[in-house]
Amino acid sequence: MSTHSRALELAPEAAWFKSSYSDDQGGSCVEVATVASVNIAVRDSKIPTGPALLLSPTAFTALTEYVKESGR
Repeated sequence: MSTHSRALELAPEAAWFKSSYSDDQGGSCVEVATVASVNIAVRDSKIPTGPALLLSPTAFTALTEYVKESGR
């Protein structure tokens, strides 16, 4: 896993979409983008030009499984 200072360095704005794990109230919105057809970038939708995580598919799956199991 790595972090980047700017999400738009990883993927253009049009590549990002709201994750199904985000809530409907707009408070906890996570956006994801596929990077180079291999990795997944994750950012906070409230800070679209801010930092982002770059995750391998395995790490992204582990993160989403944790979120589902923990109910967060």
